[in-house]
Amino acid sequence: MDDYKMIIQQAFGDSSEDTDDDDLHRLPESSVTGYEAELVFGDIPEWEQINEIKGLSLCRDFLTPDQQSALLASILQEGWFTDASHNQAMRFGDLPAWANELSTCIRELIQYGHFDPESMDITSETDGQDCIFPSKLLNREPLFNQLIANSYQPGEGICAHVDLMRFEDGIALISLESPCVMHFSRVENEDATNEKQSEPKIPVYLTPGSLLLISGEARYQWKHEINRKPGFQKWEGEEIVQKRRTSITLRKLCNSE
Repeated sequence: MDDYKMIIQQAFGDSSEDTDDDDLHRLPESSVTGYEAELVFGDIPEWEQINEIKGLSLCRDFLTPDQQSALLASILQEGWFTDASHNQAMRFGDLPAWANELSTCIRELIQYGHFDPESMDITSETDGQDCIFPSKLLNREPLFNQLIANSYQPGEGICAHVDLMRFEDGIALISLESPCVMHFSRVENEDATNEKQSEPKIPVYLTPGSLLLISGEARYQWKHEINRKPGFQKWEGEEIVQKRRTSITLRKLCNSE
């Protein structure tokens, strides 16, 4: 844990615990990355694996509220969503400094993060790290070189899809602001008949500041969607109050240096 905190401090600065109370709610005034002292993790967040889907791992407390606010401030500084009609932005190759630091945090969190053995499909042939994200993906350079940022208004979501094959295996999704339920469904088998009953969709609850890693079977054999129309956004029997939601997806282009 100490090694992990040291790495985060090197990337983001000292912990907000050492600052005055007024500073805890202050967004950075000037920073190359948009991150300041409040972006240091306290306790190392825990991972959980979605048991029904191999290759799908969730960290619900990836970013604290202060970290989320600073990240949103950095996104606003890009000038991407100044107009309500502009709700999506993409970057390829050289990513913004804050996105590179997110990649660094994701890599280190996978390496140092805690996981519950009872929630992870661990065998003698694999270790905890491989259960969260395959080592061959974690050790690639760069880890990610493409990002897509989306700003969704209440009621707006994404249709069921598998990410384009132009991107390699291993995708990271950071969810901000409004919580939501993302549903996963298996890719239809071309040989399946109409008589075959559709398999139920698997819901995954994304809290603000959560990180979802998608690889292997989850990447290629499952579609994901967010239907934010009335009646579809429920968790534990309760309707989710929808507000604006921002998401950041990090991927790596195939055959790129």
